[in-house]
Amino acid sequence: MGIHDGHREKMRQRYLKGGLEGFADHEALELLLYYAIPRRDTNPIAHALMERYGSLSAVLTAPVEDLCKVEGIGESAAILLRLAPQLYQKARLSDAEQETVLNSVDRVGTYLLQRFIGERREVVYQLCLDRKGKLLACKRLGEGGVASADLDIRKLMENAILTSASAVILAHNHPSGVALASKEDYAATTRVREALATIGVTLVDHIIVADGDYVSLKDSGFFSA
Repeated sequence: MGIHDGHREKMRQRYLKGGLEGFADHEALELLLYYAIPRRDTNPIAHALMERYGSLSAVLTAPVEDLCKVEGIGESAAILLRLAPQLYQKARLSDAEQETVLNSVDRVGTYLLQRFIGERREVVYQLCLDRKGKLLACKRLGEGGVASADLDIRKLMENAILTSASAVILAHNHPSGVALASKEDYAATTRVREALATIGVTLVDHIIVADGDYVSLKDSGFFSA
């Protein structure tokens, strides 16, 4: 057993006995990287990650292609770093969706803030609801924003039909950090509302999320216009 093997075993035992309690951020990263980098000291790699990104959360939300620029980080390690928090988030959202009722703007906003954690690109989601506001499904419509050509109206209508939705909430994020609707956002909202109306489904709101905040087009009065 080499010096690194002995250190790794001590770190594993420390984790098994007390979880991550008492671990510094770089030590937690070092431990995680054991499972992607089996034959190398991961301590300096963990320090390099913290130095590059400044915080543990920034490391775990960095793009795979950027993580690979750090010396010692290959594609497998980069994928593991992105996968770990995303898997936990997916599990939490899956549990929450079992009995999630989104019958108020605050509830929808709180749900979406969790959904958009870690998104660095503009992403569009469709929430399909029953008559009482219970969440039937959350569908990722694509990237590029509601004003882009990537917004698939046909797919949006298909999702509503397949889930037997009575209502839909459209949501997207502004990675720029400003949760204000653009004229393109308003135009896209009108297109979606008119399309859903043809199949008897109501677009009840369009939520824009940015930098831990959200804006409701319904609350802004757009839907009553």
